[in-house]
Amino acid sequence: MSPSPSAAEKIAYLKSLPAIRERSELVYAKAEANQLKHFDVDFDKLNDVAKFVVSLIKRDYDAKDIPTIPPHTRLRHFEIGSKDRIGQLLESWKGRVDNMETVRRLVDLVVVSVLLDAGAGDRWSFEVKPDNIQQKITRSYTRSEGLALASLSMFKEGRFSSDIHRSHQVDADGLCNLPLESLREGFQVDDQKNPLLGLEGRWEMLKRLGESLKLHPEFFAGTESNAPLRPGNMVDYLFKEGSDRPRRKDKYVVRTESLFKVVIDGFAEVWPPSRTSFNGVSLGDVWPCDSLETPGAAADSTDHLVPFHKLSQWMTYSIMEPLETMLNIEWEHSNLLTGLPEYRNGGLLVDIGFMSLKPTEEARGLANYKHNALKPGQPAVEVVPTFEPSDPVIIEWRAMTVATLDRVAVEVRKQLALPNLTLAQVLQGGTWNAGRELASVSRPNTKGPPIAILSDGTLF
Repeated sequence: MSPSPSAAEKIAYLKSLPAIRERSELVYAKAEANQLKHFDVDFDKLNDVAKFVVSLIKRDYDAKDIPTIPPHTRLRHFEIGSKDRIGQLLESWKGRVDNMETVRRLVDLVVVSVLLDAGAGDRWSFEVKPDNIQQKITRSYTRSEGLALASLSMFKEGRFSSDIHRSHQVDADGLCNLPLESLREGFQVDDQKNPLLGLEGRWEMLKRLGESLKLHPEFFAGTESNAPLRPGNMVDYLFKEGSDRPRRKDKYVVRTESLFKVVIDGFAEVWPPSRTSFNGVSLGDVWPCDSLETPGAAADSTDHLVPFHKLSQWMTYSIMEPLETMLNIEWEHSNLLTGLPEYRNGGLLVDIGFMSLKPTEEARGLANYKHNALKPGQPAVEVVPTFEPSDPVIIEWRAMTVATLDRVAVEVRKQLALPNLTLAQVLQGGTWNAGRELASVSRPNTKGPPIAILSDGTLF
């Protein structure tokens, strides 16, 4: 009989990539046994989900281009309007900095942009002014793309840097000393005309990011003497692993787990103290799932906790891309990353009818919506069940999303006859866009999800 795992071992497991998929699979098994607490599941609709995703992929990509669908990363959001903004940024740096520094800067941008990518709400938008006087049209962008362009604009303006001579960087002092008013201005927030959900939560998160950089110099100090502590300095840490290991076809091989460890441990202090803790250690995006609770379980049991680490995975996916394309890095064990449990992927499953709230939960969610709609500034349109991020409904929904996305990906590969299509490609080419399109058709006023989460700017 093997000894019970120690507290340290439990924590390490819950902060690992395998735990995300394994714990979500336990929730899916409950669904197969008709033992979920909050949702009913129509497994016959799984094929409908896959067919809809495939139809969008075939609509949006020529057959020859489907195998090269780009991965689902934050960099895609900068391309809104078919404009290569990152390419323009890289061009502006050409000849001024070397390749390593270019990638460090991209990682700096990706990290803050991902952290600022919480739900913006239905009333916020970001205006992008014309590049020159010949272009007279000012365009507005909302949601993830709007947040991406706002973060890019603030990055280029040097709002996250403490060095006026090196404005295109993100560093610890720049973040710790960032005024709330600077973030408000950067997001073009007007509490009456252009309100952004969770502005102060985003600000506090960026300041905690600055503290995390200071607490983890092993990841963020870089190799240059007296270099500022930056997220992008993780590039040096990861590149060293690739340099120390045997190459594979002239590529530097780096474990995906190594990058995920930097994100999970190096940014551990970013998460609000209200998140789940165990043995005095904050676990981040880990939540109790009542469908996994066992009567009589030991007080120190963690068997009912389900890790998602959605933002950490989103950041990992997004950091992998520039290191792969610009530093010739090959990622080992990238298949450990899961689908992202957020409202577009999860909304797809609800809108198609694969998952539906049990009647009692539907009524409770609608009561929550009514209570929230009475608050000042809340638009009373498109009634949807509404819950706090910590509500058991949301935990169960997110766990089912992770496990179901794996199954959707299998069906999509079969229908396209492309067995090597990655999960990141399925997310980008299909499920995320499918969730957004169904939301736009089903709820045209807000284009929001079928189940609303009350955002504080720290849940993604």
